[in-house]
Amino acid sequence: MYETDGVGPFRPGIGGLPPFLAGRETERAYFRECLETLRQREPVPSEVIVYGPRGNGKTALLHSVEVEAEAASGLDTCWLTGVEVTEPAALARRLGLGSPSPEGGAVGVSAETPGDPHGLAEALKARARAKPMLVLLDEAHTLKPEAGRWLLNAAQTAGSRAPFLLVLAGTPDLRARLSETGASFWSRGKKLAIGRLAEDEAAEAVSRPLAAEGIEIEADALSRIARESDGYPFFTQVWGRAVWRVMVAGANGADTVTMAVVEAAAAEFESRKNHYYLDRFMELHRGNLLGAARRVAEAFHDRSTIPFTVFDDAIAEAANGEMDVVATGDALAHLGLVWRTKGVPDWEPGLPGLMDYLLEHAPADGPTPNRN
Repeated sequence: MYETDGVGPFRPGIGGLPPFLAGRETERAYFRECLETLRQREPVPSEVIVYGPRGNGKTALLHSVEVEAEAASGLDTCWLTGVEVTEPAALARRLGLGSPSPEGGAVGVSAETPGDPHGLAEALKARARAKPMLVLLDEAHTLKPEAGRWLLNAAQTAGSRAPFLLVLAGTPDLRARLSETGASFWSRGKKLAIGRLAEDEAAEAVSRPLAAEGIEIEADALSRIARESDGYPFFTQVWGRAVWRVMVAGANGADTVTMAVVEAAAAEFESRKNHYYLDRFMELHRGNLLGAARRVAEAFHDRSTIPFTVFDDAIAEAANGEMDVVATGDALAHLGLVWRTKGVPDWEPGLPGLMDYLLEHAPADGPTPNRN
């Protein structure tokens, strides 16, 4: 019998590891290879860039890598966010760096913490040679151009000569943000696109944690949950929490999720989903992007991808020449409305259900972007 006095296994919205990280085996296998290379005290072939729309589990994937790295002997791990990267000396202190010793030994925090990009690169290299190092940088799209420039260049120097690996994770506009740094990080890095789950993976994200609690789920009930989750990892957690709450509220010893349970949980799921869509809607509205978003949603109607020319034309029609088309596209990508995944210029919807929400609620003659 499952426990009815706890909060349950599902944690929508907290950004940590879900009870079961579904659908990321290829990415996790690649990171295991990287960790093994570091353990062998060898340089990893390239830095890693994890990108995708919000809510698809980028942070969760990084947490899984952090857990595996910390379980391994002989590795140091540091977690950062983009806003923490301000200037070389502060970052060096955050990473536990000091000036490298002449002998190339272990490096610790000291009054001589490097305060320039070259000093940071040398300290990183010496630090990693003393003990292999993994740095996980979440929310990398918040990096300021100047800070990003010296950080990425220092990471390249250290990573090419020592067992050091920098992993960046950010929204689909990360490429544009990195290009502002003038560094070639995006071009040379290993890119992992983190998007929606396949339907069977979404089903596992719900069924596996329930099974661990001794709860089975009927096939038709699970199929509905997987389908209505739209492959969006955040929504699988919302569904799981809603189902769990219904099971606990029943407190009648039932250990199977039936379609009746799913029906009872549907109202909570729909409410949470619609509030999520409303948050995205209002972000677009506040950014004067609602008109462009509506035109893009129309272009995607009944299509899984659209050519970049169709995308640009949709934005241009909404903008009436009042805003740069590329900048508007980057802004829509930053908010997760669209993204590119396969190394081709075509665009995909970040979340198809959000497109439907826009078609329903955004006025066809809505506000157009401005120059600000």
